[in-house]
Amino acid sequence: MASSLTCTGVIWALLSFLSAAVSCVGFFMPYWLLGSQLDKPVSFGTFRRCSYPIRDERQITVMVEQCGRYASFDAIPSAEWRICTIVTGLGCGLLLLVALTAIMGCCVSDLISRTVGRVAGGIQFLGGLLIGSGCALYPLGWDSEEVRQACGNLSQQFELGLCRIGWAYYCTGGGAAAALLICTWLSCFSGKKRKQYPY
Repeated sequence: MASSLTCTGVIWALLSFLSAAVSCVGFFMPYWLLGSQLDKPVSFGTFRRCSYPIRDERQITVMVEQCGRYASFDAIPSAEWRICTIVTGLGCGLLLLVALTAIMGCCVSDLISRTVGRVAGGIQFLGGLLIGSGCALYPLGWDSEEVRQACGNLSQQFELGLCRIGWAYYCTGGGAAAALLICTWLSCFSGKKRKQYPY
């Protein structure tokens, strides 16, 4: 199989795939924020949540211990988290697009030239910026009622109260940082120089 990538390009393709995978897994998992409610562990993502209170038939509040998406986009606790969901999801999509193209470049000749590699790096830079923006927006939603209930009614914007940041938040941000800083730079050296044909 002929490759359109240089040795640096192969490293770029693998790191692109890893950073996109880490960011996407972190984005999808509802473990961005960890707290407790009614002595049960509670966790939040941008559009998913684990463990939530309901009223049973005797009108007693009980915790349902399962994870799932919010019932609708409007049910996401804050406008900031809605924006974060859109921005981070778009960034993850861009990183995945470039990563899959880069992996295909390992197997297909003449797919990625130097120019295409640099354009892909620019797309990765934009994807990393979008995910980073989403991670920066996320703490603005910590003053919502749902989060306050899980954080001892002490949380505010950029103040967690009794909650703590979960591993998924770090994964999402770390994958974005790798794409933004390392993959973007490596993409400049990823494609082989095109041969100049005499015709």
